[in-house]
Amino acid sequence: MHRKQFLKTSCSFCVLASAGFFVSTLPSCATAILFKNKDNKIAVPVSFFAKNDLQIIRTREAEFDIALRKEKDGSYTALLLKCTHADNALTSTGNSFICTLHGSKFDIEGLVTKGPAVHTLQKYHTQVISDHVIITLQ
Repeated sequence: MHRKQFLKTSCSFCVLASAGFFVSTLPSCATAILFKNKDNKIAVPVSFFAKNDLQIIRTREAEFDIALRKEKDGSYTALLLKCTHADNALTSTGNSFICTLHGSKFDIEGLVTKGPAVHTLQKYHTQVISDHVIITLQ
């Protein structure tokens, strides 16, 4: 093997190994790529919640993700992951949501726990139909 090829292969391995380690340290929540239908609704299979009560939902049409959480009573809560202070995407920590732009923090219910944001996160109506959670976008 030539030196150039060896270095290229070695660097690729290091990058992949580092990425794998980093991903394994993230909070356990899945991201689903789903499609919004013509009625502004997203259908999420209930089976997504077999291992985790929190799923981050992404659609091709939406600018921001949605946090969909299964409650203890079997109902579901959907929150738009858009900071109410500066319209920035929020990052999930597993038990809260953080805005990396100015540091606002929201709890799992969407309530502000640290400013500068002062308004709660937008909630979407959810209902369970058959084996899917239906999120109605407004």
